This record gives sequence, structure tokens and C-alpha cells, in this order.
Amino acid sequence: MREPALASWFPRCLFFIIAAHCWLSAATELRPCDETDYYYQYTECDSTGSRWRVSIPLSPGSCSDLPPPSRGTDCSFSCPAGKFLEMSTQQCTPCAAGSYSLGSGLRFDQWDAIPAGFTSLASYMDSGMSGEDSQACSSSSWMPQGVYLESNRDECTVSLVYAVHLEKQGSVSFTYQYPDNNIFFEFYVQNEQCQEMVQTDDQKWIKITSNGEWGTHTVNLKSGMNILYWRTTGILVGGKMLKPVLLRNIQIEGIAYTSECFPCRPGWFSATPGSSSCQPCSRNTFSIKGASSCTACPQNYYSHEGWAECKLRLPCSEKDYFQIHTACDSEGKTQVMYRWVEPKICMENITGAAELPQMGQREPCPPCNPGYYNGNDSTCLPCPPGTHSDGTTVCAECPAGTEPVLGYEYKWWNVLPANMKTSCFNVGNTKCDNMNGWEVAGDHIRSGAGSSDNDYLILSLHVPGFKVPASLSGMSSSEFGQIAFVFETICSADCELYFMMYMNGRSTTVVESWNSSQGKQSYTHSMSRNTSVTFTWAFQRTNHALNARRYVGDMVKLYSISVTNVLDGVASACRACALISQNSRWAGSFCVPCPAGFYIDRDTNRCQECPPNTHLAGRHTYGQDACVPCGPGSISNKEHSRCYSNCSFSHTENNRTLTFDLSALSNMSLLAVGPSFTSKGTKYLHIFNISLCGHEGKRAAVCTDNVTDVSSKDGQSDSVDGFICQSTIIPTSFRTVISSQSVSLADIFLGATVDVILDGVNAKPELFPENSKNIPDINFFYRSTQATASCDQGRSSVIAVRCNPEKSEHGELSVPSSCPAGTCDGCVFHFLWESASACPRCTEDDYHKIEGACKGGIQETLYVWNEPKLCIKGAPLPPRSSSPCEVITLWLKVGVGGGTFGAVLLISLTCYFWKKNKRLEYKYSRLVMSANKECELPAADSCALAEGEEPEDDVVYAQKPSLLGKLRAIANKQEECEIKLQLNTLGTTLELLYSSVC
Repeated sequence: MREPALASWFPRCLFFIIAAHCWLSAATELRPCDETDYYYQYTECDSTGSRWRVSIPLSPGSCSDLPPPSRGTDCSFSCPAGKFLEMSTQQCTPCAAGSYSLGSGLRFDQWDAIPAGFTSLASYMDSGMSGEDSQACSSSSWMPQGVYLESNRDECTVSLVYAVHLEKQGSVSFTYQYPDNNIFFEFYVQNEQCQEMVQTDDQKWIKITSNGEWGTHTVNLKSGMNILYWRTTGILVGGKMLKPVLLRNIQIEGIAYTSECFPCRPGWFSATPGSSSCQPCSRNTFSIKGASSCTACPQNYYSHEGWAECKLRLPCSEKDYFQIHTACDSEGKTQVMYRWVEPKICMENITGAAELPQMGQREPCPPCNPGYYNGNDSTCLPCPPGTHSDGTTVCAECPAGTEPVLGYEYKWWNVLPANMKTSCFNVGNTKCDNMNGWEVAGDHIRSGAGSSDNDYLILSLHVPGFKVPASLSGMSSSEFGQIAFVFETICSADCELYFMMYMNGRSTTVVESWNSSQGKQSYTHSMSRNTSVTFTWAFQRTNHALNARRYVGDMVKLYSISVTNVLDGVASACRACALISQNSRWAGSFCVPCPAGFYIDRDTNRCQECPPNTHLAGRHTYGQDACVPCGPGSISNKEHSRCYSNCSFSHTENNRTLTFDLSALSNMSLLAVGPSFTSKGTKYLHIFNISLCGHEGKRAAVCTDNVTDVSSKDGQSDSVDGFICQSTIIPTSFRTVISSQSVSLADIFLGATVDVILDGVNAKPELFPENSKNIPDINFFYRSTQATASCDQGRSSVIAVRCNPEKSEHGELSVPSSCPAGTCDGCVFHFLWESASACPRCTEDDYHKIEGACKGGIQETLYVWNEPKLCIKGAPLPPRSSSPCEVITLWLKVGVGGGTFGAVLLISLTCYFWKKNKRLEYKYSRLVMSANKECELPAADSCALAEGEEPEDDVVYAQKPSLLGKLRAIANKQEECEIKLQLNTLGTTLELLYSSVC
């Protein structure tokens, strides 16, 4: 075996020797390599942390005499920012002008295209999808938008991936916008084995930002291979367009060195060598890639900050100017003015250009807003504390027994109030940073022109806090104040208006939003926390990245803004309050707060407790009418702040009172509805948490959004409470379950009744199967006071509680089959709760008595429920009982029965013969009357039969008469003779006898 191996090895070895000899012969003919023919590169670090520098030819075989390998720098060596490692000298060298370096880091801030090394991977959130369905996400990707990177807007899962090898511990930081919690945004790191690095929740899950706000997220990285993932998943439930996540300025620290500097991107420059960053070119200048300075635009051209090119100035049009109202002058006059949109990018002195309109006529200024008065210089000043004004009169003190109604009420817009600010913001540029986002216009304030259609035009109102006045102190509700505003949007594109609030140092949250054109309407929001708050209105003409002004005519108008119970606010009127008792020397002078549940008596201005089962509703406590009776089936708490159900109910019907004990249904219950699917197949469910009675009126059902709460620095999660609340649940493969879009459906308990309508809310029993039992459904009515864009009166809910003995005590919840989401219109929600506990308490009418046979002198009595049994608990069945009884023998029963039968028969025969006897007497009297003196029979036509008389005597027997017949004939002859003799002597007497017989 060894000889063949040697035989095969020898020819191969000879071949390589000949080839090497030929190559060496050729090398002697190649030119020596210069610095342009090769580049240097370090080898991998060994176990001692050292490495070698080797030369790599750009074109192998094109030159000879490459520099020999040399020992390189230490593996942990790096250059400072602004310098790079010159490989030929292995020394740190400053970057040339027009370029920059981070030293040991990388920065990505140019997003005209996805940079090299980055990969966008689209997948579906549900890993169990079929291959055909997963193709729906093939077009989803992170999209470069010049100065930032934009995530997908659908419900696909898209990951931006970048792999980097760190020679030492480092970090990654990035700037982002994450305004929409309907997108789940996470950042995580994997090692080279695709194992996820250990991260805390606040490192993995990114914190929500407000519209227009940029946040920064930083995560520490370990040395070695790090695979970075930015992953977004949209949940398109409800049809609203998603706000994408934006990324910019990704910076990675911890690489060993950088062997070159990065050129400045177009529109930016670095003027001095050794720069660690580049600066944007100013307005009306431009630059190319790697510029050390910016070049001015040619005449009649313009550019904005950071532009790489200049554009031609077009003729001015109506889109290039806007209208404002001047402040009131010393004479109380104002006028309309027109101004060019700054920076001005059009030309007005050419043919076809629009000119700036002339100023309008001077007109009287609108009156001051309520709570303000007109000063000597025609400016509106706030009324001093303790005084009030409607804006047209001087400030006056409130009369005794009253207090000022503090707040803000803005309905005239000549100048912007001091506590309001306006600004303009764009996520991709700074063109509109110095512009006014809104402009006053007399009877309204409206959005400004902006620099491009995707600008955020922002108006903010700061409220230092809230203070419940003494006259409302008797109300112990959770409402501290209220903001209401009237608005209108006029849009031709996909505009959107956001109403937001920034509270107590937390991030700005969107309270409500409106899309497209909206008619003039009002919106009200209640404040449940007593803290400083900044309300913000942000208007965007389109959310697409457009560097143009096509929809300048699209606008929003705010007509009025009203905020109540403002700390240090101004007063437009006075409100009656409770006074100190009469035994005080200060009686009738100062207002005092009433205890909880007390109203102010109109006659005495003293505090009086509300009657039982009433509560203080509305927003006043003056007069007993402020105490509103509780709804049916409800009682008030001790503070008279709310009405609630104690889970008991009674109903009288057909002179019978039904009593219900629903305490078994008082605990919080959960109802899952679905699953449903979005247009791309995302599965989601609606979860309802229901608390039928609450805890003495306190809302016990809580729904929480778990998307962003883990990254909340103040430990407060986004949750809502109510009698009924709803969350949208999305099962995912990367998190156990996701809960979002939590909303309260029932804040106030209206009452419980068997009627189908209460306070304008219809239970609509036809939505559910018909109740076949003889027990009426109990309808629990609720209402949510918070108005929405689609439900201007707030949401309402009805729970129909139905007796069903076949169900358990806790029962079963369901929604209408025709409205599987629980609602048919999005505003009224319907539920059916079938339970054995919903049956009335048992009474004596629900069972009946059964008596047994008398056995051995004892008779047993037992009680059984009426079937079907439609009651529970209550009166129990009486126990089985027995009582003595008398036993009658069978022969005695037969004898008594036979005797009774004989007696009845004897009586019947007696009556029969008595009647026959009366007939004979009647016949006898007739014969007597018809007799003559000769004792002859009367003529045939002289004795007619009376009506109903039987002609027995005229019967002619064809046969031989019987013995009874012969006797009757003899008796008749004798009687006739006697009668004839008597008639001869007693004529008159016979007539009397006949009368008596008849």
C-alpha cells in the first residue's frame, strides 16, 4: 500500500516544483509594487491580543516585491474622534477637510438608500402561516427617506439587521420616533450563534414618543460578534393608518479602529481637518459629497438648510402668502394683513406672479375674552383675584355669598393668550422651526401655512393645575376639571388633527384624533388627576414625506377653548357658595366648603345633606335639585357621589314580588370575543372585563396596555378602569400575548330595570334569543362620559341578566350573534349573562303539597318544587310531615256504596209512580165532568185530550185483554156510575172539584 502512495505523490510534487519555478521566473520579469498596487490589512487577533499587518495586492500577479508582514498595533488600539489609523505608518492621522471620523465608532446618518451591511427582513407575526399567506409581507420593508429611515405601515413584522464585530466592549445608540402604540417596536441583540443577549425589558422595548419628538435609546454591547435587530410589527385593528417608526443617527462604538474617514454627505460640509462630524449648509447654499465648504445658489435659485442642490424660484401664487390680524391699536382697531411665507421661495416681480394683497380696512377689535377687561392701551388684561368680567365690562367683585368661577374661556382671537404657544415642526428638516404653526383670525384661530405639507402645526395651552371651588366641594367625584373646544377641519388630502396632553413629566399621550374633513363640532375631556398639564393640538396635512406645499388650503379652525376649575385662572362669573354659620361673627361673609354629599340650600346658603338615594350629579351643588335621584335598582353611597347596585333586585308582577340575589355575579368576569382577522390575516381578540356591580360604585374592571408599560420610567402603566372595559389581544410568537387599545365602556351605573329603555339607552332584546322562561330579564345600564370622534355622547353598555337554571351560578356571558364585536354601531355595547343566580329567590309560591295515602292511621305530606324550577335559594322546601288518620274497611265502603245506590233508586221510583198517580187522578176528574144522568158514556167528541195527555183509554185491544186490563175496566165502570149520580145532585160542586183537581 505504501508504494502506490509514493508513486502518486511523486508526480504531484514534481508538478508543483515546476510550477513554482515558472512563477519565480515570471516574477523576475514583473515591475516592483508601489503603494497604489496594494493595501494593508490586519490579521485576526491571536490569544495574546496581538496581530500582524499584511499587504494585499489589488490585482494579484500585476506586480512583485510586496512589503513583508510586520507586527501590527495592539488589538485594543483605536484612534480618537476626528482621526483614522494610517495603515502604512500605523499612526493616527487627522481626517481631511470634507470628511469626519468617530475614531472607534461608526455612524449612519445618510438614508438616501439603505447603507451597505444593513438588511431588511420581512416576516409574518404568526409563524404558523401558510406559505401563500406569508407572501403578503414580501413587499414590506424599512424605507429610506433621505434623513431618516421609515418602518413599514402594515401588520407585517419587519426587522432591520446589522452585524458588527467589536474588539472591545462598546455600545449602540440611535435616535428614533415612536408615536403610535399600534406598532410594537423592539430592539435586541444576538450573538454569532443567533442566541439573544440578556437584556432588561426597558432595553428591549422602546419607549413611546410624542408626535414630532425624537428619543434616544442606548444599549451596551459585548466584545465579539453582535447582530443588531430593530423589529416592528403593526396591528391594523380599527382601520386607522399606522404612524411608522422613524430611525436616524445610528452610532456604534467599540470597533478597534477605522482605517479611513467618511466623506460628508451632500448638503453638509466640514471646514477643518480632524472633524468628528459634518455641519449642514445654510439656506440658499449647497454642497456636493465630501465638501469642505458650501456654494451659494445662483440668482433666482434657492435652497433650504442641508440641501445638496438649488431649485429655481417659481412665480409667486396664493399659496405663498397668508392672512393675519393685527393687534388692537390705541384706538381699539384692528385690520387684516397679508405676509409672505418665510423663507420666501418665489418671485413676485415677474410676469404671472401674484402680488401681496393690500391691507384690509380697520375694524373694531373683538371684545376681550371672559375674565379679562380692556385696559387703557386697548389691550386685554386679566381681572384681579376675586373679581369677574364677561369681557365687555370692567371687573367687578363677586357679591357676598358667591365666589368667582375660575377657568379659561377663549372665544375671541385677536392675539394669542400668554399661556398659549404655537410652533411648527418637521421630522425630516428644520425649514419651519421658526414659523408660527397657527394664526389668530378674530373669531377663531387656524393652522398656518407651514413650509411643507407634512409639517406638524402645533398649538399648546398650559394649565398650572386644578382647584375645586368651595361651592363644588360637596362633590366627591374624581373629576377635577374639564376642557372643551369647538373645532372644524377642511381637508382635501389625508389630513389629521391630534388632541394630546402632556402630564406630570410623562410623555405626551394622544387623547383623540380626527381624520379628513370634519364639520363644526365640540369635544369635551374630563381631567381625573389634579396636576399641571399641557394640552396640545397638532395638525398635519399629510403624513407622507412631501417636500412641497400642495395642500396649503387644508386647515383646522378652533373657535373656542374652555377649561374649568383652573388654578389661578380668571373669572367670567360668580357662583353661589355656602356661608359660615350664623353663630360666627364672620357669618355671611366668607364661603366655606360643604362636606361630601351636601348641597347649598337656596334660602339659607347653608350646607344640607342630600336626601337618601340621591347623588350630586352635573357640575353644581346649588339647590336641592343638584341632588339627582338614583336610577331604578340603585342606591347612593354615603358621600352621595355615585349610585350603585348592591347586586340585589326586586320586581313586582301579577301581585307577586320577585327578589333576586346577584351577588354570585359581582366578581369581575372576563369575556373573550373572536378571533377576528385583519386584511392581511393578523389574528386578534376582543377581551371584555366586566364588573356587574363594582365595589360600592367603584369601578373594578381594569384593562392594561402591556406594550409600552415595561419601559415606563415612572412605573405607571397605561390602563383604564370601569364597570366594563375592552382590550385588543394579539397572540404573537415573540411575546406571550399583547394587549393594546384599552378603553372604558362603562364609567357610570345608570340603573337596573326590566324595562328595555333607560335614559335614552336601548337594550335591544331582539339581538339575543327570546327568553322562554317566565322570568323577565334584568337590564343593567351603564354609560361612559368620555366622548369620542364617532360617539359624541360617549359609549353606553347594557348587560341583560337572564335566569337560566341550566347554567352554573357564575353563568355564561355572550354577545349578539349579529354583532360579534359586542356592538353594532361602535357606541352601544350589548351583553347577555345567563346564570342560575339570575333566577329569583324561592318563595312559597314556587312549591306545592302532595298528601299520601292513609296507611296504618298515618298520612304523610311532602312538598315538591314546581316544574320547571325557576328559583334559587330563598325559602327552602318544608320538611316531610305525617299526621294521624282514620281507616275505613273495604266491606264498609261497599255497604255504604250499595246503600247509597239503593236509596237513589228508591227515590227515583217513588217520583215516577207519584207522577203516574197524578195522571190517573186527572183522568178521573175528566170522566166525572163528562158523565150524564143515565150513566152513559160521553160522546166521542165531547171529551178532548189535554195537551200532553196520553190517549191510553181509547186504545182498542185486538187481543184478549189481560187480567190487569179487566180489573181496570171494572173499576172504571163503577167509578163512572158513581160520578154520574153525584153530578145530578152536585152540579156546581163538580166544577169546583174540577178546578181543584186541575
